[in-house]
Amino acid sequence: MRQLNSIRMRAERDYMHISGAERLVPTDQLGDVAVAMLQRALQHPRGPVSKIKLQVDAVNAQDIDIGRLPNLYSNTVMDWQEGRKLALKLLVTAGVTANSAEKAMQALADGAAPGGQSMRGAMLVDADSGQRLEKDFSRGVRASRMDLSVAARKELIEKLKPHGLENQHVVEAMTLAAKVVAAPEIVAELCWSDDPDYQAGYVASAKDGYQRINLLKPFGEERGGRAFFVRCGREQLASLVDWLEQRAFLIETVGDIYPAVDRTIG
Repeated sequence: MRQLNSIRMRAERDYMHISGAERLVPTDQLGDVAVAMLQRALQHPRGPVSKIKLQVDAVNAQDIDIGRLPNLYSNTVMDWQEGRKLALKLLVTAGVTANSAEKAMQALADGAAPGGQSMRGAMLVDADSGQRLEKDFSRGVRASRMDLSVAARKELIEKLKPHGLENQHVVEAMTLAAKVVAAPEIVAELCWSDDPDYQAGYVASAKDGYQRINLLKPFGEERGGRAFFVRCGREQLASLVDWLEQRAFLIETVGDIYPAVDRTIG
């Protein structure tokens, strides 16, 4: 494997997170990827930005962990309220207590950052008690430095096409979730987007794969984010955060994609 570069984009308006993106790419692709990221920040549906940050760091081949995408299961519900009921059920099935899942879902719905805003990163939530463990409630924890290999990206998009899911939201969310659930301390992840026009979200775990839910929030709602449910001691927690934020993770294997199933549960 040749050397890759971690390129990361963050865009904000008056200290409010607007957009972000992550890639691991060879040097000869940096220019094209950087331009695409800038265009994404400038054309985001959440509106204009006041600051865009691009950061590039070289990553040696020996410092890259190789991973696999989880299987994708597509769940269809009638409305976002049903979607949240399903998300709660899936989190409990994955090993999160109902109390912890409910607390995290309410925090995301209310805006998990101070002032009712969306966080820049993810909440770290104790899978048993529901206690928030991140040091900074505005920043949270950022799963970072992950991407699909060229071959894996091509394979994933081809597998998603028959299901109508070959879009940027799904590809990037699956990539991030793959790194998160690869950590043994992670019990599950919950996410719905802070993009106002994107209502889907997911629950992911090593046990049950990537469970996409078509509706998890009202249309036009800008509050969203992620919760990483963990079960570990303080020393393990520090190592987990360092791995999520600093270790490069390249996905070379793609899981299976399953057709949509009606999961309205009443």
